[in-house]
Order: sequence, then C-alpha cells, then structure tokens
Amino acid sequence: MDRVSAFDEPLKKLLGGPTAKVMAEHLDLHTVGDLLHHYPRRYEERGRLTALTDLPLDEHVTVVAQVADARVLTFNGGRGKRLEVTLTDGHGRLQLVFFGHGVHKPHKELLPGRRAMFAGKVSVFNRKMQLAHPTYQLLDADPVDDAGATEAVDAFAGKLLPIYPACKQLDSWRIAKAVDAVLPSALEAVDPLPASLREGRGFTPLPEALLKIHRPATKADVAAARDRLKWDEAFVLQVALARRRYADAQLPAVARRPTPGGLLDAFDAKLPFTLTDGQRKVSGEIFDDLATEHPMHRLLQGEVGSGKTMVALRAMLAVVDAGGQAAMLAPTEVLAQQHHRSITEMMGELAEGGMLGGSDQGTKVVLLTGSMSTATRRQALLDLVTGEAGVVIGTHALIEDKVKFHDLGLVVVDEQHRFGVEQRDALRSKGKQPPHLLVMTATPIPRTVAMTVFGDLETSVLDQLPAGRSPIASHVVPAKDKPHFLGRAWERVREEVENGHQAYVVCPRIGDDEDDTAKKKGKGNGKKAAEEEAATADKRPPLAVLEIAEQLAEGPLRGLRVEVLHGRMQPDDKDDVMRRFAAGDVDVLVATTVIEVGVNVPNATAMVIMDADRFGVSQLHQLRGRVGRGSAPGLCLLVTEAHEASPARARLGAVAATLDGFELSRIDLEQRREGDVLGQAQSGVRSSLRVLSVIDDEEVIAAARQEAVAVVAADPELEHLPELRTALDALLDKEREEYLDKG
Repeated sequence: MDRVSAFDEPLKKLLGGPTAKVMAEHLDLHTVGDLLHHYPRRYEERGRLTALTDLPLDEHVTVVAQVADARVLTFNGGRGKRLEVTLTDGHGRLQLVFFGHGVHKPHKELLPGRRAMFAGKVSVFNRKMQLAHPTYQLLDADPVDDAGATEAVDAFAGKLLPIYPACKQLDSWRIAKAVDAVLPSALEAVDPLPASLREGRGFTPLPEALLKIHRPATKADVAAARDRLKWDEAFVLQVALARRRYADAQLPAVARRPTPGGLLDAFDAKLPFTLTDGQRKVSGEIFDDLATEHPMHRLLQGEVGSGKTMVALRAMLAVVDAGGQAAMLAPTEVLAQQHHRSITEMMGELAEGGMLGGSDQGTKVVLLTGSMSTATRRQALLDLVTGEAGVVIGTHALIEDKVKFHDLGLVVVDEQHRFGVEQRDALRSKGKQPPHLLVMTATPIPRTVAMTVFGDLETSVLDQLPAGRSPIASHVVPAKDKPHFLGRAWERVREEVENGHQAYVVCPRIGDDEDDTAKKKGKGNGKKAAEEEAATADKRPPLAVLEIAEQLAEGPLRGLRVEVLHGRMQPDDKDDVMRRFAAGDVDVLVATTVIEVGVNVPNATAMVIMDADRFGVSQLHQLRGRVGRGSAPGLCLLVTEAHEASPARARLGAVAATLDGFELSRIDLEQRREGDVLGQAQSGVRSSLRVLSVIDDEEVIAAARQEAVAVVAADPELEHLPELRTALDALLDKEREEYLDKG
C-alpha cells in the first residue's frame, strides 16, 4: 500500500458496512484519514467522575458517573414501566430514564455503586436535568464474569479516556474502538510541514502526534500532539490563502481614479453631514486599492449603522468618475430595493444623469431584480450595456447571462455570507478585465477569524458610529418563568407608539399551511410518542408571524395598525408594506428576519424578538440594529422560554449586556462547539479545523500566515514541497475549493 492511499482507504473496508454508513451519514467521516483526524473532544481520567452540575442543555454528552440509586415505576394503571436511575459525581445529580422493554437490561446492570460511561442528550423534565434512554458502557467488571464489562476495562486500561465528538447513533466508545482499528495507518501519515519549519520549531513528527492525540499516556502527550496538529491546520489553510492572494496579484485590472471636480466631489459637496474619521480612513484605503492595476479584494466590516453603505457608494461613484460602472449585489429583493431607494435619495439629482432635471455630472442608478416588469427590465438592461447607467443595484438577477455591462469596474457584495461562490464569480466575469471587489458584512468578525476565513481579502473596519445614533437598551424577557414580563413588553410597545414611534415584532417562522402539514406529518405514533414526550421537555414549533400578528391585533395591541412582512409575500406587496412602515402609516411590523439587514426606519424605536433563543448571536445583533437609528433611544426585548440554566439563556444574557458587535462575535465563537466555528462563513473549511481555535490560537494563525507567505513567495507552485501539495489537495476537495473562491 503506498503512503498516500492508506489515508484514502474507505472505512467500509476496515469497519464493516453498518458502522461506516453511520460515520458517513452522521459524522461526515468516509476514509481512514477522516477518522484519524476526528480527534477526541476531551479526555476523562479513569478514576475521576465527570462534573454533573454544569452539563449543557440540548447537547449530546458523554459522562463518567456512579449509580446512586435505581427504581422501576409503573404508569398507565400498571401497563407501562419506567426505570429511573440517579447518577452522582459526589456533588451534582443526573437522572436517567428508560421506558418499556428498554427497562430490563439496565435494571439488571445499573446497580448502586456501579461506575459507567453514559451518553445521551441533556434535557430538563420537571425541573431536573436528565438523559432519556442513554446508551452506557460499564467501567467496572461485575464479580460474575461479565464479558462486556471486562472488555470495557481492557479497552480503557489507560488512565485517560478519550471522549470523541459523537452522535445519537454512535457513542464515543464505539468511535474509540473504530479508531483502534485504523490507528496503525497513522504511521503512514504524509507530513505537510517543510522540514526546515518542522525542525526550526521543534515539532513532534506527524505520525507520533496522531498516535498521542488518540491514545495519550499523559496530559503532556495531549499538549504536544495538539500543538503540532494546530500548526498543520493553520499552515495548510494559510498556504491555500497565500496562493490565492499571489494568483490575484498577478491579474490585471483597470486603475480607477476619481476625476477632480467630478461626480464624487459633487456628491461630497451636497452631503448634509461630515464623514466620520473612520469613514474617511476606510475610504482612503479603498481609493488607494482602486488606483492600482491589480484587482482590489477588500473586506469592509462595520458595526450595524456605522455607515458602510456610504463608504461603498463613494467607492462606486469614484469608479463611475473614472469611466467605469459599479454593481452592488444584495442578498434579497427587499434589501436591493432598500439600497436603491436610499442611494437615489442620497444622490438626488446626481442619480438622474441624462434625465430631465438631472445633473450634468450625474449618472443613472438602476435597479435590477427578478420580479420587475418586462418593460422596466428591458430598459435597465439597455442602460447597462450602453453605459448610460453607472450604478446598478440588484439581486442575483444581475448574474444572468443576458445581463451585459459596458465596462464593469467594481463589484460590491453586501452581506458576503449569503452568496454562493458561483454567483459572485459569475458577476466578476462580466468585466472586460477582472473588476475590483469590495465585500461588506455587518457581522463583526474578530481579527483571527477574519484572517482565517477571509485571509485572501485585505480588511477594513468601521467601528465608530456616526453622530446622532441613539443607545439601545436590551432586556431578556423570560416568558415562561415570569409571564407578567411579557404583558409588560406589550405595554412598552403601546407606550412607544403613543409617543409617535413604531415597533418591530420578529418571529422565527412564517406560519402557514405548509408548516402545519409538516407538523401533522411529524406526529409520532401512540406509545413511543408518549414516552418521548414524557422524557423530554416540551419542544413546540417556533412562533410564527401570521399567528402572532393575529393574536396581537386582537389582544394586547388591539387598535394599533399591525402589518406583516415575510419572504413568501409578493415583491410588490413587500415593498408596499415597507414603504408604508417607513412613511409612518404602520405602527407595528410583525416580520421574519427579512428585516435583518439594511432596513432603515429612524422612527422605529422598539423591537420585540419572539423565541429569541432560536436565533444566533450575530443575527440578534443585526436585528437589534434596526432600532435606535434616529434621535430617540431604542429598546430591544428578547423573549424566550429557555430554561434559566441553559446555554441559550446565557447567550441572550450576553447579547443584552453589550452593544459591541466584535465582543458579541467573540462570545458567540467561544460558546459554539468546535467544528461549526467557521460554518457561518463557509461550508468548506468547517471539516478541516479540528484542533485549531480561531479565538484562542491567534499567535499560531499569525505565525502560520507569515511562514505561508514566505513559502509561497519562494515557490508559488510548491514544486519542491510535494507533501504540502498533497495536504493542500486534501483540503481543497471540490466543496472546500468553494470556500477559497469566496475571495
């Protein structure tokens, strides 16, 4: 077997079909290499019990604990049986529950004093933490020779028990067994680090690092292995990004310099306010890039409301000044229309170039979306191909083949993470030469994440809010524990409206026949459903816009003008509702997250987010940024039924405690489990970062980036580093290539 193919061997050959199938479907592990890179999440010490007091709710956990007591209870007039087992770690307690025929075996085995590993999902029932129908592995052999228990003791004879990221279908200890079967292949690992780098930094050889991370004898083994494997991940990724930057730097682009006394100067002269220092600084960085003969690749990240659109618009006008065209790509029609409206308002007569009453220095600003009438669309396409329109704002309709530009010089992508790679590349290919690219995001990203996720983009940050923005007070409303708090929330909305302001109510779901059908289909059958319901806390479907709007209009907000807005409405209807809300003709807008970005109604001062625990931290921060946009202070109420001790409540508490988006994105990353840290930004790299933490390993990432730049500068094609090329090809399979092409 040659050195490369050992890691490419399908798991089915070594582990058998059923286990390999579960690994592929539930853990995305397909080859020996995948499994060897599926590292333990943590290690339990054989003699030590797991702390049971701080287990995360709703997560699949593996714990080592001792049985305190076990008893069988009957229900349904003696027809049903339930086994309740109480575990202890000497401090906290955890309840296990088994039903029906599943009672017999654990009742025989889980006797008081026995010690075992248990795996299951943590829930709360009757205010107690519990695992329903957990799987378990005994760790102490029974005096009666129990073959399974003896085998378990042998398997875990080492002091450190590896606890693997597992799933309901496959426990940590079964994964450990599978790893044992493939561990000999670790000796054939191809080392991606150049020898000079490896020796210079005194790293453990890769095969040894793999053996130590899976089967450590000591904690020092774990530390040495992790240090080495972190470097592999950081370095290979940074080499990929450095090669991308190097290739882009070789491409030609047209330098775009604004004309003195032209469109940009005319626009600046009519601004009713002065730009913030941050906006000036970032604009300077962008103009410097636009003046070069290589395509700009810049990420502009800024707090909600920090004036990113203004910076992007000035860059677009500079390009129009220089004879080119600029396109802004927005993720939704609502947002494209909103951008078009605010840009034409900001530009005034400068947006009416060639039209009666328009300015001589002006240009035409057109909107292009999928739902426009044929005639309007035909005119917009004509304006683009002739160069009459200098600025176009649109959705992915801009990408269609029939859209032709006269001379596309700049592409601005709003809300980067919502666009697929093909979409963005298709737009970039519409320039005679590669256009300059400006990517905007309102989700603040800590520096290390930006370096890891957008490492091929130069980064500009706007962290200063324009003058006149008001503070936003945020509070968590625990609807289940304190129902009167929710009543008070609706009173506050009424008070805001009585003071001449408006409010948003946000729900996670639209709520219509489609949802109801899905719910009916999902109903379990009789006994099993009853068992599951008894075993887990009630998980109702998320609250829905249509239902909540009706309840509010007939109940606590009776008499107010309540309207709905969601993604399945006709574009004209959506636009009509937004226009009326902006004009003050609607008091309360009940919406889904379609209002998350770009919606600007300064008179809206209050927002109530229902089922707030169902949204991510950055999404909550985005939503909250829709209020407090005028001179009156904003109010954001996060309504939740989440249990007080749950991670969801901790997350909401963090959002309520700070308005600093960078701080929140850091908290968000710290709270998420490893593996999905980069999931928001792109699907591809998620599976390549196993031990590297983009939050904690800033120094490793920065050092790896430096080394990677030097390696690529000396050998862009990596001709002298075949092992590194192999590692790169493994990282850049089809899916992961998309991640890199996001630049």
